[in-house]
Amino acid sequence: MAGAEDSGAGYDETVDVLVVGSGGGGMSAALKADAEGLEVLIVEKGAKYGGSTALSGGGIWVPNAPAQRRADVELDPDKVVEYLKTITGGLVTEQRLRMYVEKAPEMMAFLEERSDWMQFVWKPGYADYYPELGGGSGQGSTINVPPIDTRVLGPEENELLEPLALAPKGIWLGPMDLRLFYQVRQNWRGKAVLLKLIWRMVRARVFGDRIVTIGQSLVARLRLALKERDIRLRLDTPMQSLLTDPDGRVTGAVVEHDGAQIRIRARRGVILATGGFERDMDRRRAELPEIDTDWSFGNPLNVGDGIRAGEKVGAATDLMDESWWFPAVQWPDGRMQFMLNERMMPAQFIVNGAGERFINEAAPYMDFGHAMIEGQRTGTTHIPCWLITDQRSWHRYVICGHLPIPKVPFAPVPTGGKVPRAWLESGVVVEAGSWDELARKIDVPADALKATAERFGELARKGHDDDFGRGDSVYDNYYGDPTLPNPNLYPIGTPPYYAFRIVLGDLGTSGGLRTDEYARVLRADDTVIDGLYATGNASAAVMGRSYAGAGATIGPAMTFGYIAAQHCARREASGNRIAGETGPGPSGNGTAPGEAGTAGAETTTNESTGGNR
Repeated sequence: MAGAEDSGAGYDETVDVLVVGSGGGGMSAALKADAEGLEVLIVEKGAKYGGSTALSGGGIWVPNAPAQRRADVELDPDKVVEYLKTITGGLVTEQRLRMYVEKAPEMMAFLEERSDWMQFVWKPGYADYYPELGGGSGQGSTINVPPIDTRVLGPEENELLEPLALAPKGIWLGPMDLRLFYQVRQNWRGKAVLLKLIWRMVRARVFGDRIVTIGQSLVARLRLALKERDIRLRLDTPMQSLLTDPDGRVTGAVVEHDGAQIRIRARRGVILATGGFERDMDRRRAELPEIDTDWSFGNPLNVGDGIRAGEKVGAATDLMDESWWFPAVQWPDGRMQFMLNERMMPAQFIVNGAGERFINEAAPYMDFGHAMIEGQRTGTTHIPCWLITDQRSWHRYVICGHLPIPKVPFAPVPTGGKVPRAWLESGVVVEAGSWDELARKIDVPADALKATAERFGELARKGHDDDFGRGDSVYDNYYGDPTLPNPNLYPIGTPPYYAFRIVLGDLGTSGGLRTDEYARVLRADDTVIDGLYATGNASAAVMGRSYAGAGATIGPAMTFGYIAAQHCARREASGNRIAGETGPGPSGNGTAPGEAGTAGAETTTNESTGGNR
């Protein structure tokens, strides 16, 4: 593979931009590269497209998105940057943060203008995760897409990556529907959502509707936009290695398709949008010993191929012990279930192996995950921990998908007044008639558990959590009970008591290749690997070890994919330095480092990375 001339000799194909991975970041990059007049090809390891985005909640965190501005809401970009600086704690350069705040709205405006399929909506009310901090928003900056019927995809419908747990036919909920659905016993609006679900099930059976929402809808819309522009997407095509010249410039990649290796030249750059390494348990254990079980909600194909490929051409990594943590229940069949609204539910508290509370249960899921990890390191079991609640809550709130309504035969989700026997037999849920019995069954000290329950009852009756501040943040309140003075507090009542085993799930890893504000991949000395870009979970998160608000994974993935493609368009095909390279901001000053590089003979990395997703 060495010695190929820059004219293209020795290559099987030549494009301007090669995008590796077909999630939101990769597709956004491809659309921008095409709009810049560049020839682009997307290669995807899997037999289906969509990556982590297709499995996600589909939210996109973009302050000052066009959808917000249409609602006459405009945030101060400098304050948003300060918010991000505060929550990232110095782990991320201000240049990257400022670039994100500037370019994310531009990315969304571009997509809306590029295709009628790209429709974005903002429904205020889902707060940023730290709304009380300067620059945080109580109304939130999470942008969503409307539902879509996947029949419009035509032949590509069956190639859309499906969620790991499929909902019954006709069951779909928009983000705002979900909040109301959780209030099915509290108000008429919750009951109205339940009736809507029943009607959707009927429609699906009568009219054949195939409606999807959240991440599925976002990916479907991006795929339709690609089709409009005849942008090529090649499935079942794992990347094997990156190609470099003697100066270390990335000039293309080797991919595999139909059993053959194909050398693809990328004149302007390779953009890695390959996801994280959440399914590489050997590496995860090495990076973070507290995680020794696969509890991920991530794409089963995400084993870190793009990250390894980058490392082999000299890239540095960062935050490799970090993930988008999300406390969860794991059922005996291995299926994972989020614990989100349950942690905001009023009459519950969560205990560690010592039988004690250790955090505001309603805290953002990243914070909750960090508390579990830090607690585990003290020698007291925090992974797993236990959510404790009572019979009244079981009859009043949605818990682990159980609907608190009378038993409905053949319902697609659990209903009725009793905890499903299979849940109890699995050991994931424990039932007891006293605190002593519950403590014995979950192996915590009985005296400590009773003391915790008594203290929690005292705080709940007072209406304020003096110990951990649960309910103080508008974020905490979102899935709480709006009929209570403090939506997140109510005393535990009479038995039976229930305990739900909580493990440390994740939405994917968030550490990866180090990048600059242009999404260019960096070496350990901060020099740029010319021709190589990374976005999404293949790169170290611009959010650092935090999470600004719902959609703080997909928003950066799409934005830095867009930025990478924009930068590719400004590079000369030879890889020479770009004249006038500037950073974000009104002044436009500041030349980016590391642009120099010259073309030369090709070499390839020695080892195969095994794929791109």
